[in-house]
Amino acid sequence: MLTALGLARTGAPEAGIVVCEDPREAVEGAEFVQESVPERIALKHQLYRPSSRPWGRETVVASSASGLTLGELQAGGRRPDRFVLGHPFNPPHLIPLVEVLGNERTGPGVVAWTRRYYEAVGKVTIEVRREVPGHVASRLQAALWREAIHLVDEGVATVTDIDTAVASGPGLRWTVMGPTSLFHLGGDGGGLAAFCERYGDSFNRWWDDLGRPHLDDATAARLVEGLSVVADQDDIRTPAARRDALLTAVVAATHGTGRGKREETGA
Repeated sequence: MLTALGLARTGAPEAGIVVCEDPREAVEGAEFVQESVPERIALKHQLYRPSSRPWGRETVVASSASGLTLGELQAGGRRPDRFVLGHPFNPPHLIPLVEVLGNERTGPGVVAWTRRYYEAVGKVTIEVRREVPGHVASRLQAALWREAIHLVDEGVATVTDIDTAVASGPGLRWTVMGPTSLFHLGGDGGGLAAFCERYGDSFNRWWDDLGRPHLDDATAARLVEGLSVVADQDDIRTPAARRDALLTAVVAATHGTGRGKREETGA
């Protein structure tokens, strides 16, 4: 889906979303375009070409791609200097995070402008400074899930208990602030330096013991079997609704408290 927000056209949040059959009509006159079509490079380039003609010279185009590179995306557009990666985190209608990335072909100030735009509509942004597969947030959750799978494979705990350990332990702390900031507080008066001195050997021992499983068919089957004792595989509507309600409450409680805000650097 390629959408131009009413806010970009009118400056009024209540303008909502304008749905257009023709992508050229959708982007005409827009200052900002969020492109979220499936991650097939030929499809994205096909969309960029006919829809790029009405774009103004200052229009910013952000793609939500997670597996394609920004350079690949820029190759299909008329103005590569106005292309950025703008990757919302799922579910994007509830989670405020958007990862923003530019490269050497991105114009000066475009990343900063894009971050300000997202933040103006209620999002929290980070800048990905170097392109890596999965960006930042997806890599972090992949690292945690890899160790969760390893613990299941090694018989340390069940899928259910591992999910409970995350949701009722570190997951609760992570809704407040990130791991490095939390460990800084864990160092008491000495801060992060004292924490690293105190627990460095322990973390090195744990890291040396972390597993490296692969998500093959057998591993996936074990996870599905372990999850089936607590979830109805045929109807995810009830747990999905519970997730959405809890996420809404968490975001309402934490968003706007200063977490995720940043100081302008003049960029």
